[in-house]
Amino acid sequence: MFQSPQLDFKTESGAQTSLAEILGAFSYALDLTEGQPAGHSIRACWIGTKLAQAIGLNEAALRDVYYAVLLKDLGCSVNAARVTEMFVGNDRDLKRDFKLVGPNPEDFGEFIMTKVGVDADADTRDKAVANLLANAGAIMTDIMDTRCTRGADIARQLRFSDDVAQAIAHLDEHWDGSGLPLGISGEAIHIGGRIAQLAQIADVFYMTGGANAALAEIIRRSGSWLDPKLAETFVRLASTQLFWTALESETIAQDVFALEPATQRVDVDEDYLDDIANAFGQVIDAKSSFTSGHSERVGLYADAIAAFMGFNDADRRRLRRAATLHDVGKLGVSSAILEKPGKLDAEEWREMQGHADHTTHILSQIGVMHDMALIAGSHHERLDGKGYPLGLDARSISIESRIITVADIFDALTADRPYRAAMPVEKALHIMAGDVGSAIDPACFYALQMALEKGMPDKALPKLPQHFH
Repeated sequence: MFQSPQLDFKTESGAQTSLAEILGAFSYALDLTEGQPAGHSIRACWIGTKLAQAIGLNEAALRDVYYAVLLKDLGCSVNAARVTEMFVGNDRDLKRDFKLVGPNPEDFGEFIMTKVGVDADADTRDKAVANLLANAGAIMTDIMDTRCTRGADIARQLRFSDDVAQAIAHLDEHWDGSGLPLGISGEAIHIGGRIAQLAQIADVFYMTGGANAALAEIIRRSGSWLDPKLAETFVRLASTQLFWTALESETIAQDVFALEPATQRVDVDEDYLDDIANAFGQVIDAKSSFTSGHSERVGLYADAIAAFMGFNDADRRRLRRAATLHDVGKLGVSSAILEKPGKLDAEEWREMQGHADHTTHILSQIGVMHDMALIAGSHHERLDGKGYPLGLDARSISIESRIITVADIFDALTADRPYRAAMPVEKALHIMAGDVGSAIDPACFYALQMALEKGMPDKALPKLPQHFH
């Protein structure tokens, strides 16, 4: 697991941070979504940056490649539910295995026959296999287009250049034109996209088979999937043990953050932190069709509750970011579980509960958000000690966590879920009242009621539940 590096910049509140550190921590969440070993995006960024340096890119282009590779999977959550539906299985496992599929058409056919619906009944599996064999081109084009377009859009929201966005959009294009979704070829593929794909393949095969497997796969795909000149450069760079030793280093995260071109660094202020939180809130919510707007609404409800409880502006701002990111750990939960219409079994419930630990871990890696990590990760704790993941009780649950809990429960009740339709506000409040004192803090619940009665401060709610009138 990677550790936080030395920090570079200061926010208006005086806390130190750097853009690389923040996005490096969030890249761990993207790794979870893709079913990759922790640090995949960090390692790919190291490989890609070394490759970009070796071909002589200038510092501005280096920075674009650096962030394009680090954030190559920004759009990965948006196709998770579709992968689960089309391939009938755990999207994280399917995505992990798909990255190991060979470059030939028959390799994809083998993937379909061996990985689709392995835990489903025979009829469901047969229908899924038949559909994929008959419509593979259209299905895969749609899945890749959604992922690449979404990733590019979020990169722009994070204030990156069109070059970074385009590189992410071209991640799944191939040198010979056989890629998706655009089918472009050669140098029409953005250099950042070409580097990102090579770096991704190198790390995936390195982590599963070692250095020789990674080298063999890059050579195998040179001229078909991969730019042959980039492949040749990579083989030269990776021909020494020092290359792989550096990739295995316990300090790989710090080494990657130190690679960011110094003259291209930007200050991370409070406004930028808000933009980052909001962008990743959208990544989180895209994981499930039932959570559109959830993270932003929880942030806004928490902010309104805090306002009625007398929080100052700075503390409200920090709380709102933590509330917006409270479910970042759900990126590590399979869409098969998130979208399940029925009751979860014991194993599924354990995986679902694990999202709170993931949230705490991810946010704890970010210096400027470190003090909010446990606050965000404790939103399923209860005053009576019967919550998860730590079983905290009223003696140790912070007021900020209690606020996020109330905001989260209220939005969950007033929005559609796989297992039930949205409730009217009055019914939701009635149900919540029954948990006051056990799961719900009385003062926070009262503040929510006051906020609903008097109106939310600062801005209108996004995608207001239909019964909220």
